[in-house]
Amino acid sequence: MRKIIMIFMFLGVLFTSKAQENLLSKEEAISLALEKNFGILVAKNDVSIADNNQNVMNSGFLPSLQGVAGANYNRDDSNIEFPGQVDENGVPRPDLELIQAESQRYNAGLNLNYTLFDGLGRLYNYKILKEQYQISELQAKETIQNTILELLSIYYEVARLEENQNVQQQTLEASKDRTRRAEYSFDYGQSTMLDVLNAEVDANTDSITLLNTQQLLKNTKRDLNVVLNQNVDSTFEVDTLVTFIPQEELLAMIDEADINNLAILQTERNLAINEYDIKVSRSGYLPAVGLTGSYGWNLNQTADGAFFPGVNNTNLNLALGASLSWNLFDGGSTITRVRNAKIAYENQELIKKQIALEVNRDIQNAWETYQNRLAIYEIQEKAVITNKNNFERSEEQYRIGRITNIVFRQAQINLLNAQTIKNLAKYDAKLAELQLLQLTGQLLNVNF
Repeated sequence: MRKIIMIFMFLGVLFTSKAQENLLSKEEAISLALEKNFGILVAKNDVSIADNNQNVMNSGFLPSLQGVAGANYNRDDSNIEFPGQVDENGVPRPDLELIQAESQRYNAGLNLNYTLFDGLGRLYNYKILKEQYQISELQAKETIQNTILELLSIYYEVARLEENQNVQQQTLEASKDRTRRAEYSFDYGQSTMLDVLNAEVDANTDSITLLNTQQLLKNTKRDLNVVLNQNVDSTFEVDTLVTFIPQEELLAMIDEADINNLAILQTERNLAINEYDIKVSRSGYLPAVGLTGSYGWNLNQTADGAFFPGVNNTNLNLALGASLSWNLFDGGSTITRVRNAKIAYENQELIKKQIALEVNRDIQNAWETYQNRLAIYEIQEKAVITNKNNFERSEEQYRIGRITNIVFRQAQINLLNAQTIKNLAKYDAKLAELQLLQLTGQLLNVNF
């Protein structure tokens, strides 16, 4: 007997350790998503692009330096005639032939251009790039929040289905036990075949319900694997423990939502961009000053001519210059751009007020939804205790024959429904809490 107990203890430890190895905690799931999720990886790359764009090399503040070089080669065959000309002896002057007269030209140089002042346009364009980088960071954070919310929603759905599976497995075992008892009672003439058939029908119903839940659980686990960017057939267990953040902390987060909500923060950055757009447009009123410089080398090698020998001409050139341009009147284009930029700024202010109002509404709705679902969960916890006590007493009464199959089955169904509804209420309340955290901008700052 002692050996049997030791074997069971060993098997229990083995199964427990195996389950722990396959346990995918919420923290591990979030870490995997941050590392491998496709949407998050794309968002991070977008931030890298915005970071490159805000670099000083994309600002227009640096000069441009251009190198140029060239080479030319010519070969000429010439025949020069002197019609009517004679030499000092009166002999007609002969034709002059130049065969393979070669000439070369080489050049190399550097051209430097620098805008010293452009009416401060590039300064404010550079600041716009900085703001766009901050917006890309906020957008990436928003993508991460949405992905984590999706991840946890699926994670908790897996947890709910696992708990439902356990509840339905217990219900099926109770139904099978009832079927065996009905068969024994029928064999001893203490019940009818109708009791046996009713028990078998209920057991079959519970078996089908369990199979459907198991299939839905497998599908939902595949959904979670897709979010985690891993093999869709990877198997794991999830943590069904759910804890709720104290309401005092949630209220403090709500009070700071105006400075943490991502939608509001993005409108503020867009408002700053619109303000810089006005200043960029105004830069058209001011003059532009530019500097130029060049340094060049030229080599010209000419062939022998009819009257002069060939020469090699080398030239070095250094040139510096400055330019001033001032568009005194451009037909009103600058004035129009400034006016439109001001209107765009006013529109962005209106959008900011609208989003702030909508966010406040969404937070209030999310808070009341969370409180309502939390209250329902507390009620369902009590309902489970009540139905569990009722089922246990009904089971005792059924075994001694004081209640019918119908009454016992109803108690069994009531307990099953109470347990599954409690599971649903628990995870509904947690999801409502997650949505509230997202609206307050704190979803990535809490532990789950």
